[in-house]
Amino acid sequence: MRLLDRYLLRELIVPLSYCLSGFLIFWLAFDLLAELGVYRERGMGAMEIARIYWYKSPELLVTILPIALLLAMLYALTNHGRHQELTAMRAAGIGLWRICAPYLGTGLLLTFAVFALNELWVPRSAEQVNLLLSDPSATQTSREQSRWHSNLTFRNSKDGRIWNIEAFNLDTFEMRNPHVSWQTPEGTRRSLIAGSAERTNGTWVFHDVQEFIFLANRDFDPASTSSKVLRVPEFTESPEQIRSEIKIQGISRSKSAAQPQLSIEEIADYLRLHPILSARSHALLYTQLHARLAWPWTCLVVILIAIPFGAASGRRNLFVGVASSISICFVFFILLRFGLALGTGGQLPPAVAAWLPNVLFGSTGIWLTSRVR
Repeated sequence: MRLLDRYLLRELIVPLSYCLSGFLIFWLAFDLLAELGVYRERGMGAMEIARIYWYKSPELLVTILPIALLLAMLYALTNHGRHQELTAMRAAGIGLWRICAPYLGTGLLLTFAVFALNELWVPRSAEQVNLLLSDPSATQTSREQSRWHSNLTFRNSKDGRIWNIEAFNLDTFEMRNPHVSWQTPEGTRRSLIAGSAERTNGTWVFHDVQEFIFLANRDFDPASTSSKVLRVPEFTESPEQIRSEIKIQGISRSKSAAQPQLSIEEIADYLRLHPILSARSHALLYTQLHARLAWPWTCLVVILIAIPFGAASGRRNLFVGVASSISICFVFFILLRFGLALGTGGQLPPAVAAWLPNVLFGSTGIWLTSRVR
């Protein structure tokens, strides 16, 4: 790495760390003041509160990172411009794009970092926070009961199976009173009713089972068998897929329009089991999918927006450029949320709703940078 690149990176990383720290401290203080009464009612100590904000921090970091990066970029560029460093670099024959290569590399690196956070930590952080906020005065039995999801209907459209489950444990993946029905390629309908079920070594094991077989010409006289324990390896539905079904069923349009909530893995699992979707489910899931893919690239987009405005020559142009860049980025983030709302509601194709702001503002930033003199 050239000495110039190291210098430019250092001048960007320092204000970026300050911006991230400032946003985190401000949000922590604001949220703590708002929720302090709730924490006191539950008798939570300092360590428990710290754990709550530890789990909340990945989602916050994903949200504020593009904004912090924009402000850090503007500060670094205007600081270079105020000391005529950009003019000196360009007078030495270094092009603007070459000067900004460390910034673009940083934006690309942060894009992958945000993608990893979204996939590995953010989808699970809300569940961890809810567990920590569970009522500590409740008995152990009532806390365990809160981990059971009641009256679940899970459809595997790909294999033609329907699961009706009286209760499903989100932690142990146990089932109470499951009822599975499906139809074989020969036209025979089968129904399995059990008292309980569990996942053991990658296979569903049912207990106190009664199985009914409805032949095509004997719908009202099914053959039945009973068994204490029945292993069914052909049931390929995984507990994670069932949990994804529960999560997807719980998402309302208003919440899904605000921000992506599902990981790409969860969406892909659901789509594999449901090759045919209703119009509403198609709009919701594909908008979430494209939003998950598009959101990390905002880190690169804000850099492309900041470069032409922060690198403008002249003291007056610097302040005008900074104000213009912040205003444009504000419009950019508003359009991101608005696009998700339209995509979720079916008014726009999901890909257009999620990617159009990135493409539009990113290409505008490239065009404006090419015109900087």
